[in-house]
Amino acid sequence: MIAIVDYGMGNLRSVQKGFEHAGVADVLVTSDPSVVASAEGVVLPGVGAFRDAAAHLRETGMREAVLERIGRGVPFLGICLGMQLLADVGLEDGEWEGLGVLGGTCERLPGGVKVPHIGWNTVAYPRASALFAGIPENTAFYFVHSYHLVPADPACVVGTAEYGVGFAAAVERESVYAVQFHPEKSSAAGLLLLGNFGEIAREGRHR
Repeated sequence: MIAIVDYGMGNLRSVQKGFEHAGVADVLVTSDPSVVASAEGVVLPGVGAFRDAAAHLRETGMREAVLERIGRGVPFLGICLGMQLLADVGLEDGEWEGLGVLGGTCERLPGGVKVPHIGWNTVAYPRASALFAGIPENTAFYFVHSYHLVPADPACVVGTAEYGVGFAAAVERESVYAVQFHPEKSSAAGLLLLGNFGEIAREGRHR
């Protein structure tokens, strides 16, 4: 079972429906840390403020459940805010502690461009990733964000995009994957990516 973490931010049903349309049936939206603790894949989506999301994860016990699964090598997918929360620190209206999984900071997009960044942007692949299997380089995905993850280790970046500045559109390290765009809103390519993560979780279950 793949658990989609419900922490009160974002249209989680659309993510669940995206997985179902991609042929990944065993997906559950949950706000129960004990369900996450037994999941064979974890998805952390979301929109909204870094501070509020990080606080909610702490207060509900979901932070510990997510980090425990990651620590055990269970496949994890962060989407949009879920990617940004992998940072050590979020710099939105102050400094707020993130999950610290990939390190680095979550920073605002640069001045000189309209923020939030809303729309379709192509993604280049600095290196191969199973997450993008079957998806040609420079495919367009749908973005909605004002901040972006600046990971401590640039080697984890598997997708880049340009919007006033080059930024990490996708990252991967061991069993941790994350994307800044919304695959559930990115047409056929996004559904293929969700299907790829479903396969990654399935393979992880049978190792």
